[in-house]
Amino acid sequence: MGELAKLPNIGKVLENKLHKVGIETSSDLVVFGSKVSFERIHKMDEDACLNTLYALEGAIQGVRWHGLDLDKKEELKDFYDTHFKK
Repeated sequence: MGELAKLPNIGKVLENKLHKVGIETSSDLVVFGSKVSFERIHKMDEDACLNTLYALEGAIQGVRWHGLDLDKKEELKDFYDTHFKK
């Protein structure tokens, strides 16, 4: 298990995807932010869903994605719906 998998919401599969898009550390994840990180993942995996975006934000904040502030969830959902919803 790498450094990223120690964060909330990040398992081996998501950690591997992050590595594939050039995000190696928790600091990288914070610098890129959840939206850019998700965009990178989505380019290689079009099946990446809204829950992945929530998971990334939760990892940055250090909380399970279920515990994200409702305003933040709404902001992320709007972003997802605008850019990725089919």
